Amino acid sequence: MIGRLGIDDVRPVVSARTLPSKAVVGEVVPVTALVWREGHDAVAATLTVLRPDGEHSQAHAMTTDPENQDRVHGVFVPDEVGTWAFRVDAWSDVFATWRNAVYKKRDAGQSAAEMDNDLQHGATLFDRAAQQTPAPHASLLADAARDLRNAELELDQRLEVGLSDEVTEILRDYPLRDLLTRGPIHEVKVERTKAGFSSWYELFPRSTGAPGEHGTFATTAEALERVAEMGFDTVYFPPIHPIGEVNRKGRNNTLTPEPEDVGSPWAIGSADGGHDAVHPQLGTLEDFRTLVSRAEDLGLEVALDLALQAAPDHPWAAEHPEFFTVLADGTIAYAENPPKKYQDIYPLNFDNDPAGIYAEVYRVVKHWIDNGVRTFRVDNPHTKPTNFWAWLIEKVHETDPDVIFLAEAFTRPARLFGLAKAGFSQSYTYFTWKTTKDELIDFGEMIRDQADISRPNLFVNTPDILHESLQTGGRAMFAIRAVLASTLSPLWGVYSGYELYEHVPVRPGSEEYLDSEKYQIRHRDFEGANASGDSLEPFITTLNRLRREQPALQQLRTLHFHPIDNDRMLAYSKVDPHTGNTILVVVTLDPHYAQEATVHLDFDALGREPGEVGVHDLITGSDYTWGEHNFVRLEPRADVAHVFVLPDVTPDNRERIAWRHVTDYRG
Repeated sequence: MIGRLGIDDVRPVVSARTLPSKAVVGEVVPVTALVWREGHDAVAATLTVLRPDGEHSQAHAMTTDPENQDRVHGVFVPDEVGTWAFRVDAWSDVFATWRNAVYKKRDAGQSAAEMDNDLQHGATLFDRAAQQTPAPHASLLADAARDLRNAELELDQRLEVGLSDEVTEILRDYPLRDLLTRGPIHEVKVERTKAGFSSWYELFPRSTGAPGEHGTFATTAEALERVAEMGFDTVYFPPIHPIGEVNRKGRNNTLTPEPEDVGSPWAIGSADGGHDAVHPQLGTLEDFRTLVSRAEDLGLEVALDLALQAAPDHPWAAEHPEFFTVLADGTIAYAENPPKKYQDIYPLNFDNDPAGIYAEVYRVVKHWIDNGVRTFRVDNPHTKPTNFWAWLIEKVHETDPDVIFLAEAFTRPARLFGLAKAGFSQSYTYFTWKTTKDELIDFGEMIRDQADISRPNLFVNTPDILHESLQTGGRAMFAIRAVLASTLSPLWGVYSGYELYEHVPVRPGSEEYLDSEKYQIRHRDFEGANASGDSLEPFITTLNRLRREQPALQQLRTLHFHPIDNDRMLAYSKVDPHTGNTILVVVTLDPHYAQEATVHLDFDALGREPGEVGVHDLITGSDYTWGEHNFVRLEPRADVAHVFVLPDVTPDNRERIAWRHVTDYRG
């Protein structure tokens, strides 16, 4: 649509406004647009923000980009969950046009008589402005109109009030908006803060018992104390449901299980029940609710795995064969990802009975919500129809808008971001496989520039992924990857055993763990490892404390990489637009040898003028004075990273920091 004034390239925008962009409560949401008009008269813009109730709105004057006079920027901060909306309105800024003409003519030496038309026109504008401006500001605007008409005053006296900073501020708050042109409505889905900032810890409840014993919900509750002390706020359990007996896998994924083998939790369902039941060796549903309550007391939220698949003896297989793919010989097809075969799992076929599957999955999800679960980690969502997820998440949010869905979407970017657009709150990423400086910079800029679409949860490892770098990099590599994951993104995750440096693969070239916990119970001596100093737990605790204490580490949109002249090192900063809190991270990527480099600070990205700045290392407690070029040396046997805090950015520069990268966004 072409309006009286031009409004183009409004951001954030997702899929041509057919889908909402993303934000969380308390997040600074940057908005930008191109506004323009014919001729030389000034044009300005207002950001109008509509609250979820649809009844109340806020209006904010937008700032003109100092490097592009046609681009305007603004921000807003949502303070409740729901679907917000914003609109960029363009208007003819008659006062800016008038001031520009008056300044030029006065500076050119024109007299009051020569400028009389401009003075009279200005008086008329101030009369109009005074009529729409509340007291006491209106009286000052009336004074400006009176002086402009007073021919007995000198020219500068006639202009003094009208050109004053105080009047300019009043007109900024109560502008005359001639030729007002309203832009299109853009929606923003706002979720609770935890959807955008959280620290996850994954553990298997069955592994929390004493050696030789199957864990229970009660022993899991005891294990949560250590998780909470490390500073995690979300604890994720793989499936806690009954495990199939038919085609059960043995240790290390063998097809010949022993009688005592416990099987894979992802082979869901047996005679003991399906997705709405709990494994009898873990306890009862009431025991689970007690566990959830204990987690809440510790400041933890339980995340439950939602794996839409079934063991051959799941009740669905007998009661709803239409949920699956039935082969020509009458058998149900098991899951395959050649060369991998999952004989213990039947995948759902959403095309046979979509209505039945939709209703049943929704029932299961609501069942767990009713039992205290507010977060779901979804297993392999990219192997199910995306429109199903869009339907399910929207339906759940109709009654429970605070429920968080994390997509385990280790898949191509189009599908990863497509799932995020469909409504997933968070997503796994390819962080695990990004190890070089160039890869990490490309990855970091990608997740930053897609912040309106996707929230990346950077897991350092999973039960399925033991990256080669952890197999060969030694203990320093575990610390390096923890620093990167916990500071590049506001969301990060750790799978149990990482703190003990577990690094042995089932075979060379594999990313599977030897004696994988997916197929057996693993007992770990965390207390002994801590006592002997053979644990990363204290360092992880420090990282999680810094994440809570430093608001900049809770940001994604302000991530910025600084030049550093060593390909084995990385430097990046984050700024919190609310407080001005500024963090600078310098980390080695070499777990074996000391590395030295010069870090070249981009002061503009830090929201300050070039010069000297004090930096305090939050890990070592050391203080330094840094300038534009700074020598740094990291020895992996001592310190793998500096996490510096800088003086806060001044309020005048915080909004500019918020929209610094928004012009690079390509949604």
